[in-house]
Amino acid sequence: MNWDDTTDTAGSPERLVGASADREDQAVEAALRPKDLGEFIGQEKVREQLDLVLRAARARGATADHVLLSGAPGLGKTTLSMIIAAEMGAPIRITSGPAIQHAGDLAAILSSLQEGEVLFLDEIHRMSRPAEEMLYMAMEDFRVDVIVGKGPGATAIPLELPPFTLVGATTRAGLLPPPLRDRFGFTAHMEFYEPAELQRVIHRSAGLLDVEIEPDGAAEIAGRSRGTPRIANRLLRRVRDYAQVKADGLITREIAAAALAVYEVDARGLDRLDRAVLEALLKLFGGGPVGLSTLAVAVGEERETVEEVAEPFLVREGLLARTPRGRVATPAAWAHLGLTPPGSQAAGNGQQDLFGA
Repeated sequence: MNWDDTTDTAGSPERLVGASADREDQAVEAALRPKDLGEFIGQEKVREQLDLVLRAARARGATADHVLLSGAPGLGKTTLSMIIAAEMGAPIRITSGPAIQHAGDLAAILSSLQEGEVLFLDEIHRMSRPAEEMLYMAMEDFRVDVIVGKGPGATAIPLELPPFTLVGATTRAGLLPPPLRDRFGFTAHMEFYEPAELQRVIHRSAGLLDVEIEPDGAAEIAGRSRGTPRIANRLLRRVRDYAQVKADGLITREIAAAALAVYEVDARGLDRLDRAVLEALLKLFGGGPVGLSTLAVAVGEERETVEEVAEPFLVREGLLARTPRGRVATPAAWAHLGLTPPGSQAAGNGQQDLFGA
């Protein structure tokens, strides 16, 4: 959890409660993670290809090839990295690109790896360039050159590394330089999930959480989960809370819809920020075009938040379009919010309930 305060609030009740809730959520998410490829739902092609890679490596008694997983957040990249380690019977080390800002940071991690260990590097596209260049040699030759000293007297000391498997994860594969991308023996792109697959995820998670859920209740949650298992599991936990407090604990379609209305997740999966962006675009700017910075100011958010959090889903849903002149609302956006486009003679009858089916 991020904290905006610059002062030390480590002992404040607010921080302690927030940190405790964050740890609880992480513990629940960890408990819901599949432990092997057989339990992993969805991503059929990726699972089949990865199974071949791992089984062949085990048969040879060799370390598995380096693996690159790309795709949107919440699709299971971290889970697959843990499954790779489990299938290979190897320990796993987890770090991220932003945490490696110097070549020395990476050298310290690599030099402490055990033979066959899996190194999971999340957000690999955000690693610093010096560390990235060191990683080339480590992946290919299992060695790194450690520079000792500065200036003309600097000396490169070669350091041999035990064979290991690097699993890189990225949400923006296009930012990876070709020399790095080419050093991965297996690359896979994670796709968004279909509603039927998300229903299977929800039923599995409900069983692990000891939650009673009807098929139509799972379908209601799946339809609002934006094609993402992580979101599906999070919404399931919030609907579970509602069902325990407001009903008898059983999640039906009606209970799921009522719960998600309370949490401001509408029938298409749009949340508060998504609707704020659409409403500003439609009501303040007549559907656009409008610049991203102007739109961000209108909703009281940072430009990066609108661009990276709200926009990808709105574009994928066909509610917003990016054009050279700015952001533009589509006819589907007007219909979803029950508004009439300027100049339209439509009476707006049959407007859909945002929180309905």
